[in-house]
Amino acid sequence: MNPRLILIPLLTLMIAASAASAWAQDKGTVHPKPLPPLANPNDPNIAAKELFGRKMLPAAMPTRVHGFYAHGCIAGAEGLPINGDNWQVMRLSRNRYWGHPDLVALIKRLAARARRDAGWNGILVGDMSQPRGGPMFTGHASHQIGLDADIWLTPMPGRQLSRNEREEMSAVMMVRADRLDIDPHAWTPTHLAVIRAAALEPSVQRIFVNAAIKKALCREAKGDRYWLHKVRPMYGHDYHFHIRIKCPPGAGECESQPDPNEGEGCQPADLAYWFSDAVLHPKPPKVPPKPKPPMTMAALPPVCKTVLNAPDAKHEVSSRPSGEQR
Repeated sequence: MNPRLILIPLLTLMIAASAASAWAQDKGTVHPKPLPPLANPNDPNIAAKELFGRKMLPAAMPTRVHGFYAHGCIAGAEGLPINGDNWQVMRLSRNRYWGHPDLVALIKRLAARARRDAGWNGILVGDMSQPRGGPMFTGHASHQIGLDADIWLTPMPGRQLSRNEREEMSAVMMVRADRLDIDPHAWTPTHLAVIRAAALEPSVQRIFVNAAIKKALCREAKGDRYWLHKVRPMYGHDYHFHIRIKCPPGAGECESQPDPNEGEGCQPADLAYWFSDAVLHPKPPKVPPKPKPPMTMAALPPVCKTVLNAPDAKHEVSSRPSGEQR
């Protein structure tokens, strides 16, 4: 195992997952305003999110993944077209529909399988990564190296969504109000089919879902259940599931995550923590924790500075959504 991984506390990933759920349903805007230029972008104390969040296009470099899911960047990212036969990208104003070509190809395959296996029109795609990866202003501590993607648990409608709809509509809540199980009015066997299709992809290492969704999958999965070991309960993820793929073959600069345990993770003891009162009804701390300092470039692989400063790649993401306001 890469020794750096030992230094990455699990709590960081938990907090990231929880925050992602909170931000996932935030509305976007049809008219995003460009961020003002930084007075001193070379200041070593400046937050890396301020630098990566201002890059609108990928680096004109060969595709390479650098670092770990929660501290890294990607050169030569590929944009997922905002409209496909079986998918549509949501929250376009965030500009987070970029990733490694392997991730883009996987999303396209999953979209086709959602139609074939689940009878959906297709999938709605939430956040992937920024054009050059790196830390984001809101919502995620991971998603930094182009190997993570959020898929809404709301099927794609049988029409092309307008720009307004992509920025303002919310996904459907899948978890019951008491947080102990799925909402039977929202959850269907087709949701299991889509998550199962994603988990069966060889390159997928983990899928994060709310514990109530994991509980439903354990209860309802039939036949070969081996794929369940990839589906991990995590804070949040009430409206979407999070796909994480492995480091691409030959990507020596990419820091892998250990594979999940082989067991299904469906025993009562496996889920007990997630349904404990301390997790479902956490008490506020007596002393509010101090805000964690933002990640700076020093926390990222040194090559990320080269990725950040590289010229923009020439790229156009195809298909303007209908009804877009100008």
